[in-house]
Order: sequence, then structure tokens, then C-alpha cells
Amino acid sequence: MHAFPSSVDVAHFARARQVDRDPVDQANIGRPRIGFFGVIDERMDYALLRGVAAARSDWHLVLLGPTTKVDPGTLPRAANIHYLGAKAYAELPEYIGGWDVAMLPFARNEATRFISPTKTPEYLAAGKPVVSTSIRDVVRPYGQQGLARIADTVDDFVAAIEAALKEKPAERLRAADAFLTHTSWEGTWTRMRQQIDEVIAGRMRRDGRRAVSAS
Repeated sequence: MHAFPSSVDVAHFARARQVDRDPVDQANIGRPRIGFFGVIDERMDYALLRGVAAARSDWHLVLLGPTTKVDPGTLPRAANIHYLGAKAYAELPEYIGGWDVAMLPFARNEATRFISPTKTPEYLAAGKPVVSTSIRDVVRPYGQQGLARIADTVDDFVAAIEAALKEKPAERLRAADAFLTHTSWEGTWTRMRQQIDEVIAGRMRRDGRRAVSAS
């Protein structure tokens, strides 16, 4: 068995770096914007979202995605929390391009124990700083390599976002791009194909030796 990490369509999400106009439903939302895209369900840390929104009423939390497995009436509501609904894959770069920080506000529970969020490298490809709770596959490798800030409490999450807003984009983009050269879908498929080709070549060599022995 050969394990491969989550990969990313780098070219698709990198379009967010050139976006110069917001989609209509995001255009009137203030800045800074802290964004998330994905399914809004039982894996989210709603207490964290509620706490961050209350702690920094001048920040705007933007969440894209369908709501499932939770009652929409129980979601955190505040003037600076914006639920924009599900968006097509093709639209995501346009929205992400208008964010200042990308977040992964996952709860730490059985539903998230083994998740490996593919949106982490997608955020990086989009050129955004990332703040996440301590999901194992985000901590390693992204947190360990300084590509994502890890925080679990409201105070720590707020501090991590503040640090992300102040960081130097050029340094972050260089580090993210260097990492992404090894995680594109093209690169992953190339490595998979190499493994397959090696197996096929090995079988052909074995079959050839058997044929010679039999003769």
C-alpha cells in the first residue's frame, strides 16, 4: 500500500490571487473578512465561531457551504457572521480572493478525529493565511511547517487571526508555493503512475523469468 497526502488543483485556487472584484453577495461585507468554505455541519465548533464574532465585532466571518445534520436555527447569529450558502466549485476563487484570512473552525470530536481537510492546501494555493483548530492532519504538516496557525480557544484563535493579518504576504506566499510544488494533483498522479508502472514492470520481469525457466 502507498499512502498519498491530500492534493490540490493549484491553478484553480491560485486564481484567487488575481481577483479584483467581489461576488455580489460578498461585496457589501466589511473588512477584514475571515472566511471558510465547506459543509456546515456537526464538525464545526459553533461556540468558537460565536466567541470570535463577539470578541471582535469589527471582523466579519464569512461562511460558504450548505448546512446539513444541524438545525439552521441553532447556528451562531450576529451582525458580523455571514452565511452565503453553497457555491459552485468554479466560483470559490472569486470568494476566497476577497478574504483576508482563511479559517478551519472545526470542533475536536469523534466526527473530526480522522478528517484530513483538503481545503488547507486549497487555502494556501489561494494565497491566504490559514488559522485552524488542532485537527491532526492540519497540525502535521501545515502547523509544524509554519503554513497554518493552530488555536483552539477563542482568545488563542483571535490572537492567531491578528497575527495572520499582520504577517508579510511575500514570505508566506514563497513558503506556501514551495510546499505546493509537491501536492498538486498532477504531481500526485505522476507518483501514483510511477508506482503502478513499477508494479507492472516487476510482474513482466517475473513472468519473463518463469517463461525462460519453463522452456
